[in-house]
Amino acid sequence: MKKLKHEQELLKEAIRVGGLYLKKRGAGEFEPTDGSDTKITAIYRLLVHDGLVQPLAKDQEDLPHIRHKLALWMARNLPADHPLQQ
Repeated sequence: MKKLKHEQELLKEAIRVGGLYLKKRGAGEFEPTDGSDTKITAIYRLLVHDGLVQPLAKDQEDLPHIRHKLALWMARNLPADHPLQQ
């Protein structure tokens, strides 16, 4: 697993965008008390369910791999001129 250049920032953006997608999709919404791990797992599972990301192998379905997968998803969906793409 190769670390991305702005992986932490991409992950924060993925949580923000994923939360909006979750709400718009009608799958629920996050409470202010929900932890980031809960949010990350919920967003990942919804994206896999909707076919927007390829699921991880069963032996790799842990938090570090899920975080990396969401950062990759966000990096691929940002416009080319976005600051996190530099």
